Amino acid sequence: MQQAEQDLTLVREVYTAFERADVPRIMALFADDGTVTQSPELPWGGVHVGHEGLGHFLATLTGHLDSHPETERLFADGSGHVVQVGRTRGVVRATGAPFDVPEVHVLTVSGGRVQCFEAYLDTAAMRAALAAPAPVPAGT
Repeated sequence: MQQAEQDLTLVREVYTAFERADVPRIMALFADDGTVTQSPELPWGGVHVGHEGLGHFLATLTGHLDSHPETERLFADGSGHVVQVGRTRGVVRATGAPFDVPEVHVLTVSGGRVQCFEAYLDTAAMRAALAAPAPVPAGT
């Protein structure tokens, strides 16, 4: 199997583990010293290092959002970089406010594990969703 296909297979497995909220599997797919990076403008943002950092990122993210990433495109360059282009949809846990935000993830794969996960999304749209009031039920 070519390197690009191996990298894509690994990243697909990461997204499957995310969908199942399988934290032990997510940890196994990430390098022990790997990094997760997202805009510090978000409550779960910043640079998170190692499995402890990854755990903090995941706990903070899922504490704020019930989020479901949807991949529109996934491609690899053959030298360890995989790009996911898609959307994240869901609700803000505190209010039930819905969101639908475009996203791009850039993953660096090395030694059969994710070394770096960079998450980019429309930060202004996500911040607006986090600040939005709870939706008013229909008929009230």
